[in-house]
Amino acid sequence: MTAMRCFTPFLLVFSVVLLSGCQTLQNIDKGLYDVAESITETDRVTGQRTLSAADRTAQIKQGNAAIQQMLAAERKAGRKTDAALDRREYQRLIQIFDRVHQISHLSQERWQPILLDRDSFNAFTTGGTYIVVHRGLMQQLNNDEVAAVIGHEIAHTVANHIGERQTSQQISLLTSSAARKQGYQAAYTHALEREADRIGVLYSALAGYDPYAATGIWQRQYQQQGNARSLFAHDHPVNAERAAETKALANQVKQYYQSGRINPSAATLRDNNSLWQKRDNRDQATAGEGGGVSAILSTALGAYVDHQQAKQEAGRQAQYAQFVKAVETYMQLEQQRRVSTTSWSTRWRYAGNRSLKGVVMGFIAEDSGGKVHRYVAHQSGIVRPGQRFSLTFKTNDGVTLAQLEKMKARYYVDDALPY
Repeated sequence: MTAMRCFTPFLLVFSVVLLSGCQTLQNIDKGLYDVAESITETDRVTGQRTLSAADRTAQIKQGNAAIQQMLAAERKAGRKTDAALDRREYQRLIQIFDRVHQISHLSQERWQPILLDRDSFNAFTTGGTYIVVHRGLMQQLNNDEVAAVIGHEIAHTVANHIGERQTSQQISLLTSSAARKQGYQAAYTHALEREADRIGVLYSALAGYDPYAATGIWQRQYQQQGNARSLFAHDHPVNAERAAETKALANQVKQYYQSGRINPSAATLRDNNSLWQKRDNRDQATAGEGGGVSAILSTALGAYVDHQQAKQEAGRQAQYAQFVKAVETYMQLEQQRRVSTTSWSTRWRYAGNRSLKGVVMGFIAEDSGGKVHRYVAHQSGIVRPGQRFSLTFKTNDGVTLAQLEKMKARYYVDDALPY
């Protein structure tokens, strides 16, 4: 791989020279260009080539078919959607969506928001022209926060994340053993989530919604759910990191925020702003004159960079998880006491030899139906070797301690960082 990277500039120049004077090689180059065109799309944000085997028309057809199948299942089950489910919340969803969609890179497409009868905190797109939002999310968030979620979800389609992920996985699974690991796949998705956050925060600001709203969402999620670094591989940035990253993004785009109204320069700012500058970097030469070689090389280089970044992120997550697991072996529960029907206090002793910060203890339980209940408690300040500290846990989903006592449960270290 190192040798190939070293000779790439020479091969490119040499190929262009040969191609300029040889009809046969010109035809080969045109063929290479056609291949590159068939497996790539132009990124709407950066202007560069990205891997994607399906064009926008195919993406819409595939993505919309999935949503239509889901809606048919909802109707068959007798569940209402949209205004029939909740007129007030659906009208609020449409009003917020329209403003965000209007300043997006896909504003020329006709989209439809769907309100689904679910109490959970969730929203998603499938790469087509629908955005699905659960009623539970609408009930939990204010308008600025709903706009942050909508901007993030539209961004996934704008950046063609579904197509990129599918194509990248297919290629990587054939060429790399690392890509077959669960941690790698989660880490690849992790990078896409970060990009969607960048685009979504900008969309919020341009549409006249508070760009700091996303930060508020993830700060609350961190307080309620922690980070769970050691429980599973994360396909999203953990809550604390996401809160910090979206705050940094908001700091950069707040200059474009005009409360309650769309920025008059939104069409220009969505391509050139403080977060990115759109460039036409696809190919310097035309097909038949080195453009095919250039297209293949630029596509391969982009895929290689994405692959290496995913490997690094998977390694970072594994390292954090290993550290948190090690900390867990030094946490000793000395006492627990019922406070109310839904809360209890605990006392811990840390027997490790390294000071910690950001300590979050967790309690996880599984009921007879297989549903997992997870609660966390945060320790403020520094935890030093040999220190004792007390934490109070509280259920936030209506489960009582009497019910928890019948479940299979355990404590765990949700998060901790070296100090």
